[in-house]
Amino acid sequence: MEDGLPADVPRLTRDRPAPPLGVVHLGVGAFFKAFGAIWLEDAMAASGGDWGVIGVSLRRPDERNKLAPQDYAYQAVELGPEGRQVRKVQMLRDILVAPEDPEAVLAVMADPAIRIVSLTVTEKGYTHSPATGRLDFAHPDILHDLEQPDAPRSAVGFLVRALDRRRRAGVRPFTVLCCDNLPSNGRMLRGLVLEFAERVDPSLAAWIAAEARFPSTMVDRIVPATTSADIERLAKETGLRDDGPVFHEPFRQWAIEDDFVDGVRPDFGAVGAQLTAEVEPFELMKLRCLNGTHSALAYLGYLSGHETVAEAVADPILASFVQRLWRTEILPSLIPPGGVDIEAYTADLLARYRNPAIRHRTWQIAMDGSQKLPQRILGTVGDNLSAERSVDGLATVVAAWMRYVGGTDEAGRPIDVRDPLADRLRALSNEAEGAEARAHALLSVREVFPEALAADPQFRDPVARSLASLETRGARFTLEALS
Repeated sequence: MEDGLPADVPRLTRDRPAPPLGVVHLGVGAFFKAFGAIWLEDAMAASGGDWGVIGVSLRRPDERNKLAPQDYAYQAVELGPEGRQVRKVQMLRDILVAPEDPEAVLAVMADPAIRIVSLTVTEKGYTHSPATGRLDFAHPDILHDLEQPDAPRSAVGFLVRALDRRRRAGVRPFTVLCCDNLPSNGRMLRGLVLEFAERVDPSLAAWIAAEARFPSTMVDRIVPATTSADIERLAKETGLRDDGPVFHEPFRQWAIEDDFVDGVRPDFGAVGAQLTAEVEPFELMKLRCLNGTHSALAYLGYLSGHETVAEAVADPILASFVQRLWRTEILPSLIPPGGVDIEAYTADLLARYRNPAIRHRTWQIAMDGSQKLPQRILGTVGDNLSAERSVDGLATVVAAWMRYVGGTDEAGRPIDVRDPLADRLRALSNEAEGAEARAHALLSVREVFPEALAADPQFRDPVARSLASLETRGARFTLEALS
């Protein structure tokens, strides 16, 4: 029982039957619950279809344990500047915990009723090198999955082994729908799956390449982490105990490459999704404009003492920096999608950041930076260097990440750095003498920085200068000087 909730508060439960099965989702967490599940529910309400979801947790039972007692129903709370709106979401039929029973996961993925396997496993869940986009065959999960075909651990391992079962049974493949913030995410994931499948059986790789589909997508909705205080407040408002609610902003956007196995998919277009032949312009716009400045606000905001994005953009120095970043370094690197007013888009982003009802913690966004920087920041840096444009602002963001992963904030307090490379990054930072040496040491991490980019003085030197300024004068002074 959550602290502060009376023992007699009744539990939320389902009030209608679970929909027939059609989707397996790998990586059930807050984002899928606040985004993908709602789109599926809306599409079914608009046009029908059998698109009920079996969720899969690839690591921990937490989400299953929260939702199983309420028959996998939960509440999604829209946090608008003018107030809150609550809806009950009832698309989930079950949540399987892969380490407990990998065979059950493979069996449901091989079920002919499954037409789509979607994913939100975060950048690090793809067991690849973000700098190269290739599968990391030295990753312990990939090594395990190559040796243990009936008990995978990785998302890629589950996809390949389930597709192999369908091929052997004469069942059509499912569509693999990646919903993580990665450039050309469908094409990237297809490449990882084919690399793994080639090691298993070249004929399997050929079948997947010919028959399966991996549409790219662009997803956009801010979903802050749910706290115990959020759960307690919601229970008081609704009179129901819900251990697994999610909270999200009103805005949502989903651009989807319309390329599904046999053309079978939910009617996403009926409820506002943008079905398109080319997702990349939407994807780059969002990755660079939103995710890039989110990371900037995460590191610089955290170092400046701001707990949330809304607090960070309320700081005029940080708000001015973000607007400068858009104007001088991000927008010049983009060709906007047709029909999009890019300046209006960034103005809307700033308004979304300022929404006082959304408490999106800078610490939360700062997680897994070694996986995020290549997509969110370094691609823009590379394009600008090729066009001989300045990268001083983006170099400052990279330097702020370097300052952050050093593990100590500007007041000398420890930072709880959550990153797959956290120990290595901190060791490199601590062992170097001086800001320039620290910058060069961290730029040597090839999983993050390609060698040519790390060696380019037009990038390397402003990173080192910015890191020196951040270490000696602090984030706010550094941004003031930059402007």
